[in-house]
Amino acid sequence: MYLGATWRAFLGGTLTAPLWGALQSHVLWAWISRQFTEKTKEIYAHPESESFDALEFTDGRFFERYSNAQRIEGRPVGRVWSFRDVTRQKKLEEELLKAQKLESIGVLAEGIAHDFNNILTMILGNISLAKMTAEPGGKVCNWLNEAEKASARAKDLTQQLLTFSKGGVPIKKVISLEHAIKYSMSFALRGANVKGDFRITGGFRTVEADEGQIIQALNNLIINAIQAMPDGGVLTIEVSTVVIESRDNLPLINGEYVKITLADQGAGIPAENLLRIFDPYFTTKQKGSGLGLAVTYSIIKNHGGHIDVESMAGSGTVFTIHMPASEEPVEITEIEESRIAGKGRILIMDDEEMVREVGREILCHLGYDAETAGDGAEAIEASKNAKNAGKPFDVVILDLTIPGGMGGKEAVKRLREIDPSVKAIVSSGYSNDPVMADFCAYGFNEVMIKPYNVTELSLALHKMIYCS
Repeated sequence: MYLGATWRAFLGGTLTAPLWGALQSHVLWAWISRQFTEKTKEIYAHPESESFDALEFTDGRFFERYSNAQRIEGRPVGRVWSFRDVTRQKKLEEELLKAQKLESIGVLAEGIAHDFNNILTMILGNISLAKMTAEPGGKVCNWLNEAEKASARAKDLTQQLLTFSKGGVPIKKVISLEHAIKYSMSFALRGANVKGDFRITGGFRTVEADEGQIIQALNNLIINAIQAMPDGGVLTIEVSTVVIESRDNLPLINGEYVKITLADQGAGIPAENLLRIFDPYFTTKQKGSGLGLAVTYSIIKNHGGHIDVESMAGSGTVFTIHMPASEEPVEITEIEESRIAGKGRILIMDDEEMVREVGREILCHLGYDAETAGDGAEAIEASKNAKNAGKPFDVVILDLTIPGGMGGKEAVKRLREIDPSVKAIVSSGYSNDPVMADFCAYGFNEVMIKPYNVTELSLALHKMIYCS
């Protein structure tokens, strides 16, 4: 049996011995499983048979293999082999399967997120009001701080569920991954016995992304690495810029990408778990939720990127992320966080009475004059009356979705007909509407995601009134 240059390239090595017996002890034995050789011997023992199967190489490539008899005058005298590289197709099929598994979680998220985040907005709002009247540093204030932390954890859980659904569409801006990675390392590694080693190689590009989601994805990966190294170790995070082409066999559009690798020194992941590692609720940890890596996968996917993992038991794990690079510079906006008080007239439109009342109380404590409306029609009427009275609203906060009534999307159009200079914030606990990701295109000046606390609310208003 003789193999030419094409076969040598196919097998990934340089062959010097032409005979099957020699090959078996060299490249084929190293590259191809025992089943390959046993199957091949079986075929040659039955020269008239046909064969079709698939091969997976240790470097991750997939090939379909077909063999039939070569005949002369109807008599089998040899075999014809054909191999087809289906690596890219196989990877796309795997991506589709993951997406289908995540879709069911997305349906659940769509059903609960809006109502749950409205409830959390009420809870956080009342906690904020109570803290404003509690003695700083006292027992009551400490209890309220703990309640606020618990609410924040509930908010994070809801956000993770939303990431599975269309409502997890990223609200993008140009960001520096260097800043996001350093922030995540400093947060997630705090108190851990794992050291972080951050490296930038070659040119460094920005990305257009939802910084909160990217930090969430990075936190999940870093926490996963910490758990993989209970006795300590080093987590190496490296960032570079690469060009992806079709031959790279990645389910990505050709172009320039920022590549992030996270390599730990842990025990590695058994082969049987690798294919399920991004499945929702799959976990090998007693206290794990099984959502962390699935959330990370969905976040990167929603950004037009790709995440992959390589690991062998006993040899550590490497996660590799590719995200489309941007040519735009980072948008830098500085807001003085200590300035949470302000003055001005604010209109809050929301279908939940408790959300309206809590928001009004908070704004009054901050020094604002606030009014409320239950839907878009009421907001339009209130704005007309305020303008006619010579007291127009400085900012209107509009809930995007109002069941059975006019929501923020339609209301802001009507408000701009009354006053083209109106400053509007769109707010929602959940939306599969593109408004949340591209609010400026729909007439809004800013976006505020529920549940929000007093700091987020006051900073948004400060930005609208004093910085624009």
